Amino acid sequence: MALLSFERKYRVRGGTLIGGDLFDFWFGPFYVGFFGVLTIFFSVLGTALIFWGAALGPTWNPWLISIAPPDISYGLALAPLAEGGLWQIITMCAIGAFVSWALREVEICRKLGIGYHVPIAFGVAIFAYVTLVVIRPFLLGAWGHGFPYGIFSHLDWVSNVGYQFLHFHYNPAHMLAVSFFFTTCLLLSLHGAVVLSSVNPQPGETIKTPEHEDTYVRDTIGYSVGTLGIHRLGLFVALNAGFWSAVCIVISGPFWTRGWPEWWNWWLDLPVWG
Repeated sequence: MALLSFERKYRVRGGTLIGGDLFDFWFGPFYVGFFGVLTIFFSVLGTALIFWGAALGPTWNPWLISIAPPDISYGLALAPLAEGGLWQIITMCAIGAFVSWALREVEICRKLGIGYHVPIAFGVAIFAYVTLVVIRPFLLGAWGHGFPYGIFSHLDWVSNVGYQFLHFHYNPAHMLAVSFFFTTCLLLSLHGAVVLSSVNPQPGETIKTPEHEDTYVRDTIGYSVGTLGIHRLGLFVALNAGFWSAVCIVISGPFWTRGWPEWWNWWLDLPVWG
């Protein structure tokens, strides 16, 4: 189906969550919508505040620019702009932009008459971000526990938090998250390789069908979940990667304050070793 003929099937009025026909139009190939406008508003405002924060700082080096959260002493209160208040407003803008974009995706799904898989998947990524800058700092009692907005400063924050728990790789939820991330890469790269080998045959050969793909996978690993199943499986492992990455950080501090290697002492204390 040609792209233009397909567009006529979803460029229809309605399906909006709020505002009715307000902003219910397209800009070229992009649907705008009320939440699209809201996304642009929050994105522009947040970006402008980042530049403002950079102007207050000592450098314009993009690697070193950092918008830091308030000091721990401010707790959960609002801080002056130059002392973390900018970070707080930028965080609100980021959450507003992400949520607005997800709701825009919901409206597009309603127009297409399809499921909400895409906005739900994006919602897991939003959950991971909100866990870092809202949920965990709230549970610890200070916005200062959020990560700074900067390249090197963010990497330093990750390193410091890891060392606070002696060896973060011993965090069981972190183990699950990393396993799901690696599995996602492996699974979808294998799937992509099979598809490319099928639709890009050698000169003189015909393009293979999904039945050939299923047969190859069954001959290789003994079972094939099929063309629809592989995408459902890929979605499952990808969402689990994001979910457990949020869990691994939110339990570090609010629910476990010692080194993560120590958590595994329960294994050594099992009565079976006695």
